[in-house]
This record gives sequence, C-alpha cells and structure tokens, in this order.
Amino acid sequence: MAHRPPILLIDSASLYFRAYFGVPESAARAEDGTPVNAVRGFLDMLATLIRTRRPDRMVCALDHDWRPDWRVALLPSYKAHRLAPEGGEVVPDTLTPQVPVILDVLAAIGITTMGAAGYEADDVLGTLSVTQPAPVEVVSGDRDLFQLVDDTRPVRLLYVGRGVAKLEDCDDSAVHARYGIPAARYADFAALRGDPSDGLPGVPGVGEKTAARLLERHGDLAGILAALDDPRSGFAPGLRAKLEAARDYLAVAPKVVRVALDVPLPELPTALPSAPADPDALLALARRWNLAGSTRRLVDALADNA
Repeated sequence: MAHRPPILLIDSASLYFRAYFGVPESAARAEDGTPVNAVRGFLDMLATLIRTRRPDRMVCALDHDWRPDWRVALLPSYKAHRLAPEGGEVVPDTLTPQVPVILDVLAAIGITTMGAAGYEADDVLGTLSVTQPAPVEVVSGDRDLFQLVDDTRPVRLLYVGRGVAKLEDCDDSAVHARYGIPAARYADFAALRGDPSDGLPGVPGVGEKTAARLLERHGDLAGILAALDDPRSGFAPGLRAKLEAARDYLAVAPKVVRVALDVPLPELPTALPSAPADPDALLALARRWNLAGSTRRLVDALADNA
C-alpha cells in the first residue's frame, strides 16, 4: 500500500510570531508603509513546508482563547505575565494588524483555519492530531506539543524552535533523546520542571534532569506522589520536602499543561488546494499589501505539490 502524504497541522501564532521577529519590518512593507513582515514570513514558511513535507491536507490552528478561564481557575499564574493592562495578550503593536491579513490570504488560497471558543490553538492541534487520518505532522515552536508525539499513529512534531529551515522532525525517540522521557510523559515532566514562558512555576529545585529521573523511576506524576506516601521509597530528604511542599501545585499543573484532545470542532475541509480558491481576491491582497513574491511562492508550491 502506498504511503499516504501527511496532514500538516500549523500552530499559526507560533509561526507568525517567529516570522514577525525573523523578518525586519524595514524589509517588508506595503506601499503605504504598513509593515507586513509577519505576513510575508508566514507565507514563505508555509511554502517551504509544502515543498519539503509534501502534505495532501493542511489546517492552520488559531487561538480563539489564548488564556482559557478553565486553565486560569486551576493555576492563576498561567500566562499572567503576558496579560496586557487593558486585558488580552501583550502583542507588538505592528503585529496585531497583520494577523487579519494572514487570515484573508489563507481564505483566498483555500487553506482551512480552525479555532474553538474557550480553547487555545494547542487544543485544536491536539484534537485534530487524534481525529484526522494519519500520518500527522504538527508544526510548532511550542515545547508543550511534544506531548502529542505518538509513533503508533503516527504523529510527529516538526519543531521550529530554530526556524522552519532548521526544523527538527521529532518522533518519540527524539523526545526521549532531548528530555530523557517518552512523549506521553511530557505534561508531567513540564509540571515538575516548570515553564516560565507559560507562568508554570514548577517544583523549586527540580530541573529537567531530576524531573526525568523521577518519571523514569516512578512512571508518572501519580506514581511520584504515591511514592511520597511510602517512607521506604528512598527520596532524599531535601527532594522529599520540595515535592511535599508542591503537592497542591502538582495536583493541578498537569491538567493545565495537558493539551485537550476532545475539543468540539466544526466539520471543515482539510484538503490542500492545488490552486487558489479565489484568484481575484488573492491578487487584490497581493497588490494591496505588496505580497506578490510571497503569494507567488506559495501558489507555486501548491501547484508543484499537486
């Protein structure tokens, strides 16, 4: 049986934030001077991914709620440092107006975007990773998505922490080589280690090596907490005290880190088009925003992929 091409699940915000900081504003502007660096960079990333991964399906996941109330209720510090004084996420002033342009271009091309009220893009990606026919390739620079890696389906993470040109194609062995844990244990690992970028304090004094060692010995976080109740479990006194002091935090943190896999999502097409769905609209957008080069590269990539 021929190997089916993958579906590419795109963490849109992860990519357009990287595009924004990776492409100078001075090098990408519309005729009226409006910066379009995030738009150009994002479209070029998609073109590169299509050329190199040869997908037959694609969905760009959106953050309809970047800091869901249900996660904040469990852990009030969750992303609190990224909260703007007037509410909402702190986003560069010149990036915010570029996001609707990205969405307009995706619509004109015919690439599906998907979000869900009360959930982050991570949750949309997680749900699609278990509901869409495999193989699945999730594209993101978010470490939390290592937990989605599953060799049995298969689901891989194309980690773009160093950019799309240097993406890391991660299966379970790659996650283990990186952190010393299987991908399925990543949420427990992150809860123990902490993640300042998401406002997860972790267990003070427990870093990556200690977290991995604890999970290797006890299996998962539930096993670690059960072992704390056994005086024969062999914890060093200092480590035992740290874990005991963090019991309340450890009871909720994995639920915050764990990506939802059961988000109610609409039935939308996932097939990657071979040509723009609305060529006239795409041409108008390319002219208005000075995107001729990036849109041409993306359209050529789609045609070559067909």
